[in-house]
Amino acid sequence: MTEEYDLDAGPDPASVAAATPETEPSYDATPVFAVGIGPGNTAYLTPRGERAIREADVVVGFETVIEFIRGCTDAELLACSYADETETLELFAQRVAEGATGTAVLMGDPNHSGYQFVGKVQAAVDSAVRIIPGISSLQVAASRARTPMEETTFVTLHKSGEISSDLHRLCEQVGHRHLLVLPRPYDWMPGDVAATLVEAGASESLTAIVFERLTHDDETITKTTLSDLAAHAGGVEAASTPFSDLSVLVVRAG
Repeated sequence: MTEEYDLDAGPDPASVAAATPETEPSYDATPVFAVGIGPGNTAYLTPRGERAIREADVVVGFETVIEFIRGCTDAELLACSYADETETLELFAQRVAEGATGTAVLMGDPNHSGYQFVGKVQAAVDSAVRIIPGISSLQVAASRARTPMEETTFVTLHKSGEISSDLHRLCEQVGHRHLLVLPRPYDWMPGDVAATLVEAGASESLTAIVFERLTHDDETITKTTLSDLAAHAGGVEAASTPFSDLSVLVVRAG
């Protein structure tokens, strides 16, 4: 059964998901998968992920994610929001306990910002959960920005809880390495990150690129400077930023 959690009191659900490595060689020996569906364009859904979704008896995920894969399966779809996440995961766990094959779906790749949800799924079903990686918008952004991963510092702010250590890491690396940042709607959007970097002494002329809704028909790319991007800092609502909640920020090293 899932329980309400307090990130300050712990444990962080991400720690639950990361506590034990997968040691079984077969992906077919478990009733529960956690599948990264990619950036939402089903052309980027891997065949292995598609199979886990298609063959599932029950699929759980946030409403926006469920909508992307609705046409990929005849499974029972359990869509949740933050308000009813606990109850929905309890229902998912009940179905699995009754013998259903279960799959949880997450945007992108669970390894890039999905461990809190994976941890909650794992705690709910009290069973082994196998992660099937996906193609993330972060990978697409790195390709578009021509920032090789081995020369890039990646930080996700798209999580609950404290992010000061993540921001400190960005401030240390800016100008020395490319930065690849997953913002947090809507209190840590691209403008807020840019302002923090400038305040920390980063060169205002560094190239900043904001990618929105990558791989979709309405994707946009905004290329600017760190200084100009910082002008959009402030606010905690969608109306306070020109960028969507499906954004990736790249700051090139030079």
